[in-house]
Amino acid sequence: MSGYKFDVFISYCRRGNVRKWLENHFYQTLVDCLSDQLAAAPTVYVDWAMPRGVHWPSELKKAVRHTKIMVPVFNPPYFESRWCMAEMRSMRERERMLGLRSVEKPQTLLYPILFADSVNFPPESRELSWQDFKEHAHPHPSFQDTVEYLPFHKRVVAFAEDLAELLAQVPEWRPEWPVVDLTEPYLIPPPRMPRFDE
Repeated sequence: MSGYKFDVFISYCRRGNVRKWLENHFYQTLVDCLSDQLAAAPTVYVDWAMPRGVHWPSELKKAVRHTKIMVPVFNPPYFESRWCMAEMRSMRERERMLGLRSVEKPQTLLYPILFADSVNFPPESRELSWQDFKEHAHPHPSFQDTVEYLPFHKRVVAFAEDLAELLAQVPEWRPEWPVVDLTEPYLIPPPRMPRFDE
């Protein structure tokens, strides 16, 4: 496993409340809960921890190539982001290369979080088994002082247990892991306008 640098890569769109939620609640809780599951200290990549003065597109591609499991955070803007689509499709290409997500090898390298919506997601997202965090998608720090925070923490614990199981199944790292270049995003169709009878 020497070529891997990160256990988990969190892929998210900066639009909306996801980043605040990750910073205020999810990221550190996930790291702590993964620490309870793994012998070695977990390495969780998120782009705000990127070193200063680097070419960030190259740094993101490098991080994707050297990551074991990707956690995309799904909300409608995610599928309009060319960067997010490139990150997720890079991992899908790796799965295809390995013959994963099949009858013979049902393992996955993608474990998404459902943050908001799901009705307007593209068909490819519906093939993925996600963990639903919509009820716990509160971005503000005061969420930690509410009675709803305990169920959130329990959900993260369960998510970390799942991730630990997936991490134990990842194949040996290969230098030829594909990295998909920026692709056209999936554009959510506009809502249908009601028609009025004359």
